[in-house]
Amino acid sequence: MKTYFFPRGGISYEDPFAPSRSSSVTAFLPGLAVIPLIQHPGGKAIPVVSPGETVKEGMLIGRARGPLSANVHATVPGRVLRLVSWTMCDGELNEALLIQMEGEFEKLGKKEEVYPWAGLGAHELLGLIDEYGIVEMEGAGFPLMEVLSSPASAPPSSLVVRCVFDDPWLAADYVLCKERLSAVVEGAAITARAAGAERLVFAVSRKESTLGKELLACAAAWDIPSSLAITGARYPQRNRRELELVLRDYGKREGLDLGSLIIEGPATLAAVRDAVKLRKPILDRYVAVGGSALRSPKVMKARIGTRIGEIFEGCGGFSDSPRLIATGSPLRGRQAAALDEPVIKATTAVFALSEDAKRITGNCIGCGGCRVVCPVGLDPEDLYKRALSARELSPGRAGECHGCGCCELVCPSNLPLSSVIIAFDGDGGDPAREGQN
Repeated sequence: MKTYFFPRGGISYEDPFAPSRSSSVTAFLPGLAVIPLIQHPGGKAIPVVSPGETVKEGMLIGRARGPLSANVHATVPGRVLRLVSWTMCDGELNEALLIQMEGEFEKLGKKEEVYPWAGLGAHELLGLIDEYGIVEMEGAGFPLMEVLSSPASAPPSSLVVRCVFDDPWLAADYVLCKERLSAVVEGAAITARAAGAERLVFAVSRKESTLGKELLACAAAWDIPSSLAITGARYPQRNRRELELVLRDYGKREGLDLGSLIIEGPATLAAVRDAVKLRKPILDRYVAVGGSALRSPKVMKARIGTRIGEIFEGCGGFSDSPRLIATGSPLRGRQAAALDEPVIKATTAVFALSEDAKRITGNCIGCGGCRVVCPVGLDPEDLYKRALSARELSPGRAGECHGCGCCELVCPSNLPLSSVIIAFDGDGGDPAREGQN
């Protein structure tokens, strides 16, 4: 089977401190759950419960407010203690409801009631996706209902199931695919109907071609044309731009009219299946936990609202004093303000490094390595220097940078190339929607 690659740049990325992809471990339930009211790029969800009230597992506790906002649900039963707030490392304020776990679970350990969805139309499916607060479980956590109902995704279209593992910190997605394969595929079939998509395309990196064949075989149970596209695993193959490039080539060579592409990851699709078939919001998620300061890296299935510190304890704690704690991949992660920050819907990974990834920088030596690896064909060195001197950047060029971080990884002087370019330009091609972290 032919493998499709994007045309230029990229890197082969490995990390010995990422967790194994063999299986997942269930994290301990949080005695105190910190449920943020901002788990999406839009405005804060409006609390619908007050301190002192008792909540049930899966109960609505925050109602979406305006565009790009999503409903928030209690992930454990218990009593609302208070509303807490903290300032994140990017200076933004977040707020959360603190719930002390107590009482009986509604979902956990109970026989799940199954709701048939075969007779539901797109409008009804989108309503359920909206009601249960389903977001894209990566990047900024865009509300899925708004993504699927966007005019840009009008049919004819294809739903792309993105199982491209170009980063070892995507271990959680891989394990989820293996352990919940049928849920991912059924969620894809539901999402395709909700969006009016006419085809499923499983985009799977070459090393995982066996997984791709299993996904395709499982899709035979659903009445929708499905196909398998094998991609390279050179980072950032998973990014929206690079993935679309190879899928257009794939469609042309295979004689398929893919139309507009809706690209979603396996965690999001499994959450759609749970919302529609089980009437269940996002209560937990698979998280890759690792880093050089951690004793035993693992993929953990953790409840939303579990504090990062508790996640690390479940992996044996620290083997060394951490210099940096962050979420996402080390390539494009977000520094955490404290160990009390919680796992949210879009948390793909958490890591603790014994050495700060932002090492002492030197001067540019003009080696040109950044230009070689840039998948967009930019000159990061020139754009970086222009940004530092506050000079006007090349019209239209800086905005093409989507912050993949390839240039920073290969820079022998440890210069924050893409970070500075994006910050100066103020756009960066909307890296949050690239879906990497």
